[in-house]
Amino acid sequence: MGSPDGSIQWLTGKHVMYRFFVEEDHINGKEIYIDGSDLNHMKNVLRIKPGEEISVQVPSEDREYRCSLKTYEDDRAILTLLFIKEENVELPGRIYLFQGLPKGDKMELIIQKAVELGVYEIIPVSMKRSVVKLDEKKKAARVLRYNAISEAAAKQAKRGIIPKITNVMSFGEALEYSKDIDVRLLPYELHDSSTFEDTRSILGSIKKGESIGIFIGPEGGFDDEEITLAREAGYREITLGKRILRTETAGMTVLSWLVYLLEG
Repeated sequence: MGSPDGSIQWLTGKHVMYRFFVEEDHINGKEIYIDGSDLNHMKNVLRIKPGEEISVQVPSEDREYRCSLKTYEDDRAILTLLFIKEENVELPGRIYLFQGLPKGDKMELIIQKAVELGVYEIIPVSMKRSVVKLDEKKKAARVLRYNAISEAAAKQAKRGIIPKITNVMSFGEALEYSKDIDVRLLPYELHDSSTFEDTRSILGSIKKGESIGIFIGPEGGFDDEEITLAREAGYREITLGKRILRTETAGMTVLSWLVYLLEG
């Protein structure tokens, strides 16, 4: 279960266990420290006392550091490492979600659910049919908000990493960014939906360990020129069925299929 600020808590035996993310340089042998806003939350909101157990994770590592609180100092909490647990909760393949900017607060929902499903990185993309047009100031503010949502969702889902939400890119920038990804998928409503055979074949050929890019259009879908450019960049069209899915549903559908295939 999650706390109001997004820090993760779960029951172990008869008490609640809290998990926090720290940078690698906060771990020094058997000693680990927590500072910043998490320190205030631990001390004044959760009121964690010396001797209580805490779970700590480095965003880029798939392992859990189980610790006990040793003491509070003025600017940090000092923890003692008890043991390290290899979690292995991440998907055996990095999934990059290129999401056309949607209207309203849909992007926040997309980030939350994609992180829960195991996405590695999310790239917001401004496309020709995107209704939302952001200036540079708004882009910067949105990205900060998006990354905060990603962190909260990662804690809630007990992820081993915090998926990065990049700066908003243009369509061309996104294609360039994705050029080294192993498998590039383009769910497209005009692709032949009468059979799933080619889609099954494409998805079934994905190997564990490969990187996967998924390009999702905004509410208005892809522009014809964008489809042409994506094809030239190596994207393979797939169908999501005979029904037209909303932009916030399309990416989750493909992610769910990939979770099944990669972890099955």
